[in-house]
Amino acid sequence: MSAASFLFSCSMHVGVSHPKVAAKSSPCGLLNQPWNHLKSKTPFGHSGVLEKSKLSQKGDEILWRAGALQVESAPSFSMGQKFHLHDVIEAQQFDRETLNAIFEVARSMESIESKSSRSQMLKGYLMATLFYEPSTRTRLSFESAMKRLGGDVLTTENAREFSSAAKGETLEDTIRTVEGYSDIIVMRHFESGAAKRAATTASIPVINAGDGPGQHPSQALLDVYTIEREIGKLDGIRVGLVGDLANGRTVRSLAYLLAKYQDVKIYFVSPNVVKMKDDIKDYLTSKGVEWEESADLMEVASKCNVVYQTRIQKERFGEKIELYEEARGKYIVNQDVLNVMQKHAVVIHPLPRLDEITVDVDSDPRAAYFRQAKNGLYIRMALLKVLLLGW
Repeated sequence: MSAASFLFSCSMHVGVSHPKVAAKSSPCGLLNQPWNHLKSKTPFGHSGVLEKSKLSQKGDEILWRAGALQVESAPSFSMGQKFHLHDVIEAQQFDRETLNAIFEVARSMESIESKSSRSQMLKGYLMATLFYEPSTRTRLSFESAMKRLGGDVLTTENAREFSSAAKGETLEDTIRTVEGYSDIIVMRHFESGAAKRAATTASIPVINAGDGPGQHPSQALLDVYTIEREIGKLDGIRVGLVGDLANGRTVRSLAYLLAKYQDVKIYFVSPNVVKMKDDIKDYLTSKGVEWEESADLMEVASKCNVVYQTRIQKERFGEKIELYEEARGKYIVNQDVLNVMQKHAVVIHPLPRLDEITVDVDSDPRAAYFRQAKNGLYIRMALLKVLLLGW
């Protein structure tokens, strides 16, 4: 039995007893223990890999002083093993084997979600959601995931305005306080790098639900999961990333994950003012991933298995409204684009959309973005399960 198949079997047996009591009666022997005592290893759970990290303040700049984040070491998916990551902060933390295993757990979560009776897998656990930026799908899907697995939720919808952050409290003090009330923190923040700061501070798991223009790893996981479900493969695919590639944290995280697969080619289609940044291009090149910039959406759409459309993010332009207006509306997925796309290709979008996908596209079977949003529930159920209970 493969590690991934084994996980599917194990996932269906957990939750038969209180999660904070060792599941001696579980057929898989999972140790359903809280993770609090493990945090001392490293901020990302890579024991022996990531050196002790320190944060130093210099003006407004946070300097991240750590050894290289090594993610290609072989994780163990054996019976009773804990998840080898303590936090989910960036897409580079995941290797291909871990992705496959998480996707298998996510498939088991589809079965759990479809049942009328709620799972008690995470009964007794509390998740705190700290969102300093607006969110619909990410926040609600995480909260739904926790509740569907029997856990409870503490939430603040606009922490930037309706928490002690408005009084000047530091992020570190907020995290130290909130971890005393919960077992896991899901955080969205307006500053790139804030999730790393939170993970360094907290003694409980932290999930990055988006940190400014930085990353959004759980979105990337559900994007790759969706592509596999829709296309049937991940090796050998052609993906067009369209729209705001400079500010879009989702496309950055997705590019990191796509680099795990063989013979992938990525096309970047964006207005000049929001082109993909060089760090992503350099990373892809270092991993042997072919990429190409293009100004022709129609040509790219005709070649791709996946057209990944994104909105131009007005909130990232500040006072430079003229640049936003220059970028907005340049690339729109409409019936003309569908007409050149392959029969079994798909259009996906992290949502919300404005006018970058016309509403008449919704009725086409290749429009997968609402199915994609639903997949976010299964991926986030899987993440909560493995972070809190292990494999």
